[in-house]
Amino acid sequence: MSDKRIPMMEFINDVETFMKGKETEETLRALDERLQKYRYYEINLLQKRVRLRRQLPDFEKSIEVIKLLETKQEINTHFLMSSQLYSKARIPPTESVCLWLGANVMLEYPLDEAKTLLNKNLNTSLSNLKQIEEDLEYLRDQVTTSEVNLARIFNWNVKRLQADKESKAVKVGGGASSAEKAETLAVSAAEASAPVQSS
Repeated sequence: MSDKRIPMMEFINDVETFMKGKETEETLRALDERLQKYRYYEINLLQKRVRLRRQLPDFEKSIEVIKLLETKQEINTHFLMSSQLYSKARIPPTESVCLWLGANVMLEYPLDEAKTLLNKNLNTSLSNLKQIEEDLEYLRDQVTTSEVNLARIFNWNVKRLQADKESKAVKVGGGASSAEKAETLAVSAAEASAPVQSS
């Protein structure tokens, strides 16, 4: 899954170079959209993992029941008739068992075929669960990288705007100082050229 359907988020090492020719707002929005997709994938995988983990005990219990039936012994047990209501049952030796296949479908199988099918389903579920765990680990890395990239670009933009603001303030301040200097020089020149009155 990580190699086929979920693209990798590359870490932005040099933000200055990465942002050349790009609009900050658009870049942040695009990265945030990618981050939301990663989180959407993660939620779906977490839900699949929950379903698989619920299935595993059912497969294991069913396989144990078939192993018990294979002993060819009569079994005395209880079965659930309704909520909190059980009835005694006697199960004679049998050569077959019925399995729920889903979608309200039940089929009868010989014991050996039923055990083979259940073992196959169990192994498939375990394999899928392992793949989901790997994909979740991969997704967590992508989420972390995305969050770091967003923070770095946001901080870079704040510093850039602050530097621009300070640069403009220096220019305005420098102009006022020059005007004041020019005014001071003009006053000094006027005073120097004024006639001196004798007492």
